[in-house]
Amino acid sequence: MRPDARMLLKSALVLSGLLPGMDARAQTAAPPVQANAHLQAFGSQQELDGLLVGWHRKVVEARRGRQDRASAAGSGVPSPAPASPSSAAPAALESPGTLGSVTVMGTAASANDSITNNQTQGVDEGDIVKRSGEFLIILRRGRLFSLRIGGDALQSVSHVDAYAPGADPRGTWYDEMLVSGSNVVVIGYSYRRSATELGLFTLAADGTLRYRDTYYLRSNDYYDSRNYASRLIGTTLLFYTPLHYDPGFGTDLVYPGLARRPKGDGSMEFKRLLPADAIFRADAGLDPLSDAITLHTVTRCELAEATPRCTATGVLGPSGDEFYVSRNAVYVWTDTGSTEGPGHVLRMPLDGGPVSALQVRGIPIDQMSFLEDDGGSLNVVVQSQGNGVGMWRSQWGSGRLALLRTPLTAFGSLQASTPDAAYRFLPPVSEGDRQNRFIGDWLVYGASSYRWRRHDDTNANPAYAVRYAQPDAPIRMLPLAHDVQRIDAMGADAVLVGPQADDLVFSTAALESSRASLRSRFVLAGASQGESRTHGYSYRRDGDRLGVIGLPVLRTAADTQRPFAGAPSETASVLYLRNDALRLSRLGELDAQAKRLRDDHCKASCVDWYGNARPIFIGPRVFALMGYELVEGTLLGDRIRERRRVDFAPE
Repeated sequence: MRPDARMLLKSALVLSGLLPGMDARAQTAAPPVQANAHLQAFGSQQELDGLLVGWHRKVVEARRGRQDRASAAGSGVPSPAPASPSSAAPAALESPGTLGSVTVMGTAASANDSITNNQTQGVDEGDIVKRSGEFLIILRRGRLFSLRIGGDALQSVSHVDAYAPGADPRGTWYDEMLVSGSNVVVIGYSYRRSATELGLFTLAADGTLRYRDTYYLRSNDYYDSRNYASRLIGTTLLFYTPLHYDPGFGTDLVYPGLARRPKGDGSMEFKRLLPADAIFRADAGLDPLSDAITLHTVTRCELAEATPRCTATGVLGPSGDEFYVSRNAVYVWTDTGSTEGPGHVLRMPLDGGPVSALQVRGIPIDQMSFLEDDGGSLNVVVQSQGNGVGMWRSQWGSGRLALLRTPLTAFGSLQASTPDAAYRFLPPVSEGDRQNRFIGDWLVYGASSYRWRRHDDTNANPAYAVRYAQPDAPIRMLPLAHDVQRIDAMGADAVLVGPQADDLVFSTAALESSRASLRSRFVLAGASQGESRTHGYSYRRDGDRLGVIGLPVLRTAADTQRPFAGAPSETASVLYLRNDALRLSRLGELDAQAKRLRDDHCKASCVDWYGNARPIFIGPRVFALMGYELVEGTLLGDRIRERRRVDFAPE
C-alpha cells in the first residue's frame, strides 16, 4: 500500500452559514477595485524572519504557560518541555537558484498532438500516456515506454526506468508525465527526499528513450485523487506546491528549492528559488496557535533548453491546497482559518506578476469547480461544508451549494471582497461524491451518494444545469434515475455517467441556448466505471452531435484476472459508444487479455494510483490502452472490431 502520507485524511473543515439570508436570485455584479491593487511582498529577508520569530515565540510561550498551569494544579506528569527556540538572528539567505528566470511563456504546442481530456484548452495536464508526433509515450509502474503509431504502425520501440540509472526508487511514486517536443518529463513524489521528483528524458527521432537528468523540487506531497500535479503551456512546465509551516518547530521556513540529483551518495544541494521579495503576504490575522500556515508556491520551469530554468512566486498565508490553472493564472483557494470569517482565493499570474486576492466563502468541490471565462470573470461552485481537498477529501462534500461569479477586476489586496450578490444559491444535491463541470455556457452538476451504496429508482438523485453567466436564467433540473460519478463534455452537450443497481448508465443532456434537457440513456448491464479520473474519458467529435465516446469499464468475471490493480474478480475493457443526435448506441469493447498476465518485476509505483486504462483517438484511428497492452480497433459500420494489439510488457 502507499505510504501513510498518501493514506491519511486530514480533519474535516466545516464552514457554517455560507451566506445567511442571501437572496437566491441576487445579482452577480461585484465592485471593481483599482487595477494595480495586489498583495504586498516582504521587503526583505529580515522582515520575513522577524514574523517567523514572533510566531515561534508566541507558540513557545503558550506551551510554557500551559505547562506551568498544569504543574501548579498538580495534574500529574507535566507536558514535555518545548523545543528550544531558534536564534532571533535572521537566518542566512540561501543563494538564489542559478538556473535563470522565466519571463515569457513558451510557444503553444500543437493541439493536434494532445490526446488528454484537459480541463482548459491549451493547458496540458500530466497523465500516464502522451503523444509526440508518431509515437505514444506511456508511463507504467515505474517505467517509461515508447510505441510507434505513425503511418500504419503499431509496435513497441523502447523502454527505460522512470528514474536515474542505479538509483534506488523505493519510497518514490512516479505518477504522471508531460511531453514537450523531444523532452519527456516524469513527475513523481519522493518520500525519502520530501520533494517532487522531475525525471528528464529525451525521445530520439527513432523513438528511443534516453535518460537525461533528475531534479528535485522541495515540496509537500502533491497527491490528489482528482487533480494533477503538473501543467504544461507550450514549453513551460508549471507546478503548484504547498509547503506547510508549523511555528512550534522553530523559525526555519522551508523554502522552495531545486536540486540536481547528486552523484553517488552525495548530499542534496537545493538552490533556493524563492527570495523574500517574491513572497507575498496573506498572513494578516493569522494566529500561529490555531491556524494552519502554508507557503503556497507556483514554480515555472522552461523546458526548451538542456537545463531547465526555473523561478517561483509564493504566498505566505492560511492553508488550503485546491488549485486551478487557467491560461493566465493559478488560483489557490485558502481555508478560512480559526474564525468564522471568509477565506481568500489567491490569483497568481503565470508571468510571475504580483499576486492578488479576494475574500470568499465556502469550499470548492474540486478543481473542476473553477472557470476563468473569456469575458474576464471567475466562476466557482462552492459548498458550505466539506472536507477540504487533497488526497481523497474532495469526494466527501455536503451543505448548501452556490455559484460565485466575480469579475477579475475585483481581485486586489486582502481587503478586496465579494458582495452577497456575487453568490447565487443552487438547488441541492445529495451529500457524498459531488461532480461538477463547466461545458460551453453551462454549469452541470450532480452527485453520487456514496461509493459503496448502489442506486435504485426509489432514491432519485437529480442533476442540474444552469447558464452560469446569466443570473436570471432558470435552473434546469435533469431528472436522472441513477447516481452521477462523471460529468463530461460531448461536443457542446453533456453526458452524465453513474451506477443504477448493478448497471452503468449513460445519460445525454442537450445544452442549448435557452434550455437544457435529458435526451436519452444507455444502460450497460452488469458493469461499473473502470476509471474515475477525468483522463479516463475521451470523445471524438465527428460532426454536430455526432461522435464516439470511449470509457474504461469493469465487468465481473469469476474465471479471469484483471492484469492491473483492482479486484481479481474483474476484467477491464474500453467501451465505445456512438453518439448520433444525442442517442447512444453500443459500438463494442476492446478487451484486455487477462490470461497473458506475467510478472513484470516491478520496483517502483506498483499501484496504479492514476489508473492504467485510456481510450485514445488519433484522427480516424481508435486505440485502447489497458495495462501493458495497446489495442487498435477498426470502426466498421455500427461495430468496433479489434484490428491488432501490441504487448509492451518488459521481459
